[in-house]
Amino acid sequence: MLKLKANRRTGSCTTILAGAGATLDGSTLIARNDDGHEALDPQRFIVVQPSEQPRHYKAVISGAEIDLPENPLRYTSTPNAVLNDGIWPAAGINSKNVAMSATETITTNPRILGLDPYVEGFGEEDFVTLVLPYISSAREGVLRLGSLLSEHGTYEPNGIGFADAKEVWWLETIGGHHWAAMRIPDDEIVVAPNRFNLMDFDFDSENTLCSSDLKALIDENGLNPDWDGRYNLRHIFGSALVKDTVYNNPRTWYGQNYFGLESFDPQAHDLPFTFKANRKISVEDVKEILSSHFENTEFDPYGTTNTDAEKKLFRPIGINRNHSVHILQVRNNVPSALAGVQWLAFGANTFNNVVPFYTNVEDTPACYKDVAEKFDLNHMYWLSATTALLGDTDYPWYVAIRDNYALDTMALFREIQAKTDALGATADLLAANEELAKVAYEQQNEMLGHMVISGSKRMHLRFDFND
Repeated sequence: MLKLKANRRTGSCTTILAGAGATLDGSTLIARNDDGHEALDPQRFIVVQPSEQPRHYKAVISGAEIDLPENPLRYTSTPNAVLNDGIWPAAGINSKNVAMSATETITTNPRILGLDPYVEGFGEEDFVTLVLPYISSAREGVLRLGSLLSEHGTYEPNGIGFADAKEVWWLETIGGHHWAAMRIPDDEIVVAPNRFNLMDFDFDSENTLCSSDLKALIDENGLNPDWDGRYNLRHIFGSALVKDTVYNNPRTWYGQNYFGLESFDPQAHDLPFTFKANRKISVEDVKEILSSHFENTEFDPYGTTNTDAEKKLFRPIGINRNHSVHILQVRNNVPSALAGVQWLAFGANTFNNVVPFYTNVEDTPACYKDVAEKFDLNHMYWLSATTALLGDTDYPWYVAIRDNYALDTMALFREIQAKTDALGATADLLAANEELAKVAYEQQNEMLGHMVISGSKRMHLRFDFND
């Protein structure tokens, strides 16, 4: 029986994908909340130089080992601050402007696991390190990861996003060694929770890739439950459990409704995988969804008119277990040297702001890179976590402060970005990132101070003769 150390981020994340034709500025976007079981798990933002990339890799969780190619690319990464359970790089963009987000834990079923059981291969802890430094396109990323899965296998079900300037791809692992991937249509988007997401799959399309024997595996073992002969991979390899109706499906429902795909059943199992939004979407839209908690519905945990049962019925997207959020953007309207942007924030998303860090750099700002294992407000992770904790004590009171700071802070980021982009290839991206980090830290610290001052007036432990 396969026994592995606990995956500290299993079954937690939410992903958004967008093709270049679906976004406001024509960029590709892959974004994800990197969540976990614990409310706190300090994260860092670093650049991995080719000289720092291992040539022989051994996974901490599974013990699987592999020799890696020579000549890796430089890439950004958001690893754990504490490496006892491995690196967990989560996401990054390499020096060829290829983005990767890994992973969205998904679901499966016993029929495929009986045919292709899990093995002590590689998983979320490892994928970015094993793939991102060696690929020149999103499609190459799919093929490299697919090859690793076929040869070494995995011990868990995952979804992984890849993007370059033109294409966005989504890969889902199937059993121990199989996989399937689909190119997201240029004018469509995806909101993916912790369940198997791929639906109708065309094995003869240039916009799909998969294990060489996947169709035969389905046909020869009678795995397709549908009468119409189509290959709905969600039906074949995924789940349709009660848990999905309260933990997964409502997140997709809320995101799809936000983007104009009207649906009245938050618990439906067959909400579409890709869809066309009612407008071209922005980074701000993506952050809004990845911070959301069913606002303006009866399911909002912070609601004031709903019942306790309604508040607790569905798992929200923004949650105390958000460790970080990334929006990986590859732009087409700027020189290649400025194309990669890793929008990043730490802590619960209800009270943080994503910062547009340029990825074609040799280093990252200290308050994002040198994150302490223990509480230290000099580091952005701990400052963001503290702000979210205070905001949670009285959300209706603090939300207006948050909204004002979010607007002002994003405007400052956009101003710095516009000035930097205008310089083109001569821009000092390292200096721009330092300025962005400085503004982010100062704004977050100022917001926390404003919340403390405002909230102190509402403390219950008080007494004066004017009460």
